[in-house]
Amino acid sequence: MENCIFCSIAKKQSPATVEYEDGEMIAFWDVEPKATVHILVVPKKHIASLTELKEEDAPLMGKMIAIAKKLAEEKGIAEEGYRICINAGKHSGQVVDHIHFHLLGGQKLGSMI
Repeated sequence: MENCIFCSIAKKQSPATVEYEDGEMIAFWDVEPKATVHILVVPKKHIASLTELKEEDAPLMGKMIAIAKKLAEEKGIAEEGYRICINAGKHSGQVVDHIHFHLLGGQKLGSMI
């Protein structure tokens, strides 16, 4: 947790291009975008992965979805479509051990499988 880049961004100790922030959440542009719009939606509470989620975290996850939807609308990608992706664990491609959503859109996205 002390070396977590997302915690560092949330504490304003590391730079990021922030699109949304409140007391519980921060959303910022991915530094290695995989689509025209690639924003990460991150809770400020450190949860390493989806696999470590607790029942009490359900409202936080719902808020993450609502923020991703709002950002998709603001970025003009809601009408054509977008993807919200969450990776859980190393085999899924999770690189940062802090739960986060990838909001992807602004172009035609390929099939996931």
